[in-house]
Amino acid sequence: MNKIRIGTRGSKLALWQAEHIADLLNKGGAETEIITIETTGDKILDVSIAKIGSKGVFTEEIEAELEKGNIDIAVHSAKDMQSELPEGFELIAFTEREVVNDALVGLDMKISLEQENLVIGTSSTRRVALLKHFYPHIKTVSVRGNLQTRIQKMKDGACDALLLAYAGVHRMGYDDMIISKLPLDKFIPAVGQGSIAIEASSNLSDEKRAFIRQYVNHDVTETRLLCERAFLRTLQGGCSIPVFALADVHDETITVKGGIVNLEGDKIIRKRMMHKIEDGELAGEELAEEVLAAGGEEILIDIREKLNQL
Repeated sequence: MNKIRIGTRGSKLALWQAEHIADLLNKGGAETEIITIETTGDKILDVSIAKIGSKGVFTEEIEAELEKGNIDIAVHSAKDMQSELPEGFELIAFTEREVVNDALVGLDMKISLEQENLVIGTSSTRRVALLKHFYPHIKTVSVRGNLQTRIQKMKDGACDALLLAYAGVHRMGYDDMIISKLPLDKFIPAVGQGSIAIEASSNLSDEKRAFIRQYVNHDVTETRLLCERAFLRTLQGGCSIPVFALADVHDETITVKGGIVNLEGDKIIRKRMMHKIEDGELAGEELAEEVLAAGGEEILIDIREKLNQL
């Protein structure tokens, strides 16, 4: 088998993820090469993702390289993947999932979300909306850039603390700055949070596809993420839409909980669905349909209208 060329964004976290995939493939006996690619989301840091237009903001340029055959696979944070990939592309593997929680990150370990006059930095519409719902006294500011840039902005006084995915903070070795993990009964994470997704062109050889799946894919995580992504796809949610879902597997059953919250944080719909494990994607689809029927469709329409006005 020829060398496997791995495409990735160039941030330290993205490179960590690519190197992790390379290590897994190297252990199977493959030769690998990591190729960095700058995306629109990396170039434009002074406006929100919602204003840029979230569809493919971190993936479009990488997919162009996949299509040309300049790389064999692309490595992404699973939570950054749009609900539907362009024709000719697919997700072929998911790594074992890290802790899924959001985390409060800062320099002062005494900080609590209960505090008054607290300023939290985040670029996620989901986190902003959930903070407005559960902690309406908190002020949020948009803080974009790679993890190191965000931490520096916090140190420079942009905010008192950051709200980030635990997985990325842990992978970069900033565990000593994690003040707390946010409870999953309130802060259900973004779809796919905590796992690394492998994207490939449909032209990838069967040999390479099978090899990559053998050494990278974690079956239980894949089952969970396919369920969550079915929810996202049915809901037609994207990176800038505050939707959330988390699937768990126990014995022969898959349980998924998820929902949507409006931008103001005063309307939230959360539902739960359970199915046999082999019907995981059906569980995600039915959960989305239940959320839409319970008022989620009106919330989605309102969100899209407001985001289009940005």
